Amino acid sequence: MEFATVLFYAFAAILTLAVTSGNPVHAVLYLVLSFFTGAALWILLKAEFLALILMLVYVGTVMVLFLFVVMMMDIDMVELRRVARKNMA
Repeated sequence: MEFATVLFYAFAAILTLAVTSGNPVHAVLYLVLSFFTGAALWILLKAEFLALILMLVYVGTVMVLFLFVVMMMDIDMVELRRVARKNMA
């Protein structure tokens, strides 16, 4: 197998496995990771302009905004889980 094919499969696996966690800040950071690997896939497919636009628009602006909003919300996950367990019983 060629090196580019191995890189393609590695980036595709990272993109697939970058799932969200219970922590909202970690979920946003996993989304940033998935955008980076998506841009790497675009570069492997010889679409450098689309990779650059993905990095500038999504990671540079949208993800910074998402991260800012999530961090400003200051979600208390322990309290949220306690209330959810109380409501389910």
